[in-house]
Amino acid sequence: MSAQITFLGIGLMGDPMVRRLLAAGHPVTAWNRTHAKAEALAAAGAHAVADLAEAVRDAHVVISMLEAGPTVARVLNAALPALAPNALWIDMSSTQQAEAQAFHALLAAQGKRFIDAPVSGGVGGAAAGTLAIMAGGSAADFAEAEPVLAAMGRATLVGPAGSGQVAKLCNQLIVGATINIVAEAMLLAQAAGADPAAMRAAIRGGFAESKILDVHGQRMLERNFVAGGKVSTQLKDQRNILAAAEAAGVVLPLTELVTARYMTLAKSIPQADHSAALIGLEQLNPGQRVGTAPDKLG
Repeated sequence: MSAQITFLGIGLMGDPMVRRLLAAGHPVTAWNRTHAKAEALAAAGAHAVADLAEAVRDAHVVISMLEAGPTVARVLNAALPALAPNALWIDMSSTQQAEAQAFHALLAAQGKRFIDAPVSGGVGGAAAGTLAIMAGGSAADFAEAEPVLAAMGRATLVGPAGSGQVAKLCNQLIVGATINIVAEAMLLAQAAGADPAAMRAAIRGGFAESKILDVHGQRMLERNFVAGGKVSTQLKDQRNILAAAEAAGVVLPLTELVTARYMTLAKSIPQADHSAALIGLEQLNPGQRVGTAPDKLG
């Protein structure tokens, strides 16, 4: 029997994630601060509720997909008095490890349960149900959550509460750095007289192959920087990575450089896709530009 799910946060990611849950046969109540976004899911079978307390009251599982840790904290604290006994809160937002651990402690103190389960795969992965889901929590809670998470992607338990956020930060560390490296390869090819598209095709299948080279390399060639993952979101993740590194007592010099690049880019085009790192690189190299297409920034 499917659990009653309440999904909080119907944004770029939340909308397709709810649709995957509905398609898998899960009953879903949808809530969003802007109620119209939740109402847009009614035709797909969701029950849209405007009041947060009403939305969570009968839920066995509450899933949050919100902007950042402070937003999760506000919504969680507002919903807490209405949560059912032993309810399982799954936060799929990207937050700091310390924030996830604080959410876990807050819920546990009141007899509720918590899993942090951030995702990777973007809007495309959400729509296809192929998200990589990194979960932190107890084995028993994860076993209960896994059939729900399976509707949205592939879930892996990586450790206790907060560990999902650590795994997501590791993912974003690799993504943020690799986007910048692919941009440098594209610009070098262009500046040195090679065809960047042909260069990319030539190295596909070798050791440099990656999802970033595939997806974001193509975006750079097309100069399509309409946001999938925003520069502002990547910068938030970069800062969270450095906070986790400081808490763990390690120095990450390349991540510090990548963070500085996104800080510069966020001043001018924060809402562009994070592959717009190419634009930032071109600004460092006046007169050099990959391709001839106009920039699509959304």
